[in-house]
Amino acid sequence: MASFNDNEAGTDDENRPLLSEQVEANKKDENSEDMNNEDIELTGCGATAACNPHRTLHRFLVLILICFLSFGSYFCYDNPSALQNQIKDAMEVDTSKFMLLYSLYSWPNVLLCFFGGFLLDRVFGIRLGTVIFSIFIVLGQCIFALGASLNSYNIMLAGRFVFGLGGENLAVAQNTYAVVWFKEKELNMVFGLQLSFSRVGSTLNMNIMKPIYDLTNDALPSYQRLGIALWVGAGFTIFSLLCGVYLGYLDGRAAKILKREAGATGEKIQLRDIKDFPLTLWLMFFICVAYYVAVFPFIGLGIIFFEDKFGFSPAEANAVNSLVYFISAGASPLFGFLVDRFGRNVYWLILGVILTLASHGLLAFTFLNPFVSMSLMGCAYSILACALWPIVAFIMPEYQLGTAYGFMQSIQNLGLAVVSQVAGLIADKYGYLMLEVFFMACLCVALICGVLLYLVDASRGGFLNLSTRQREKLKKEGEIQVQKPLSTPVKGGAGPSGAYIRPQSPFHLRNRYLSRLGAKLPDTYNVNTKALARHGVLQ
Repeated sequence: MASFNDNEAGTDDENRPLLSEQVEANKKDENSEDMNNEDIELTGCGATAACNPHRTLHRFLVLILICFLSFGSYFCYDNPSALQNQIKDAMEVDTSKFMLLYSLYSWPNVLLCFFGGFLLDRVFGIRLGTVIFSIFIVLGQCIFALGASLNSYNIMLAGRFVFGLGGENLAVAQNTYAVVWFKEKELNMVFGLQLSFSRVGSTLNMNIMKPIYDLTNDALPSYQRLGIALWVGAGFTIFSLLCGVYLGYLDGRAAKILKREAGATGEKIQLRDIKDFPLTLWLMFFICVAYYVAVFPFIGLGIIFFEDKFGFSPAEANAVNSLVYFISAGASPLFGFLVDRFGRNVYWLILGVILTLASHGLLAFTFLNPFVSMSLMGCAYSILACALWPIVAFIMPEYQLGTAYGFMQSIQNLGLAVVSQVAGLIADKYGYLMLEVFFMACLCVALICGVLLYLVDASRGGFLNLSTRQREKLKKEGEIQVQKPLSTPVKGGAGPSGAYIRPQSPFHLRNRYLSRLGAKLPDTYNVNTKALARHGVLQ
């Protein structure tokens, strides 16, 4: 009798596999929902709007910490540019050797940026990893300042190398924090605010480091005066480190209250996943490299360019050279809001590349006041940054974002490490006109990749270039598909009589059928994310 019942149960399971499995999935979802509804009771200060992770005010207080997380790093990154003449004179180096200060920052990140994202996902976690990378930044800047104080250019180079070990990895952590806290909405504006605060640090550096140097005692040797100025930058890195420590505490507290662990995918990243990155993501990588190598190395060498071609004083050259950062500090939140409001990220991305190309053309072939060209470049830089970086979150699942952002930063730094040295050689041997032509060629490559990104995405449904309204509509359709029950009760006794089944999309049914035949499904396929997979987000 027992054997008969077992056989009958087995036959019954074969006859209704979809229903029985769906009921079990419904039960699990209901139990998970009940667990998530058991919120931790907050009392005292923790229940206020400023301390409650459920409240908007708390999220935006966290946003302030996220923004200041990279403030010190960005302030110190362009210390060499702000003090270009002082460094070259005190250390007796030419332009090519001067650009080593930028190349040695970028070289360690060719590999470490990728592994930094991997470590954030698999080893340290975002909280501990953020603190570790911030400590590298503090140590690097201190060694850099110490080298100047001791009149040793080699120690200064070593300091920039250590500084680079943390700088780009911290940016990966910052981007990951932003997605964790703001992925559901406002992400483009958050990336814009991030960039804005960071560029406030860059602008502040460009405009105060030379005056700080001038305030030092004229009787001191030039290298000691240089060291005093650089020690000021170390103070800003310590401030950002403290922000990272407090941010980690707030994120850990929010994870417990919001039960974020319960919503984790449980997926594990494999390094071999890189070969499965979609074509759209690779095009994003190439755009990132080709664009930023035409902006950062130019700013690194810009002061002497403006002094030589336009006859500017050092103060005027510093001011115009910092315009890209100054404009982006104010424009990034605005353009972030516009991208959030209207969507169409790919169109914005292409527009940013075209405007930057026009800006370099004006600087190379006209004598138009460079304040106009650099203001245009600042707006274009803001547009591209607000549109470019959030697209990664549309392409990749959340559990791979750290690795994707890390790999993107890694390839970017490979380009910056090589191009910084090439730019220094071109400036020394051929002058700044040929350097501008070189930058324009890089931007043409970025433009071609941007057009290819649009065409490839359009051929796959155009998900990356949807308007905000279309994206919200698809999201609602996905939620209805997952949550809306049918009015037909489950039959066969598998579960309570009041249980309901979810409607199954053609995408889900096709993959269920293929799995029955033994076909291998994509690694990103999951019944709980089928709506996203259907729209191309996880493919």
